[in-house]
Amino acid sequence: MGADEVLTLIGEALAEAGGGALAALATAGAKAREPGLVEAAARLGVPLLSYGAEALAAVTVPNPSPAALAAVGAPGVAEAAALLAAGPYGVLVVDKRKSARATCAVARGPG
Repeated sequence: MGADEVLTLIGEALAEAGGGALAALATAGAKAREPGLVEAAARLGVPLLSYGAEALAAVTVPNPSPAALAAVGAPGVAEAAALLAAGPYGVLVVDKRKSARATCAVARGPG
């Protein structure tokens, strides 16, 4: 996946969420070095946070995926990582959205 694909998907998801500032990108630890994600975070000027399979699997997600479970060992990556990044009182405001090679979800923390 390229950075442009990631950035387009993020833009669409943020628009659906009603806009707002982006604090971070978040993903599974196994995907944290993917060039498209690293470049997208750099271009947005935000950190790229990563979470292990155990942390991701501990988050209940509305749209679990057998593909995510097979790939990273957790039933969800985009939604779980977004919720973890948003903090303990985070709320999912956009369920996962997919492009050809990327998945994105938006969560907001309190405040």
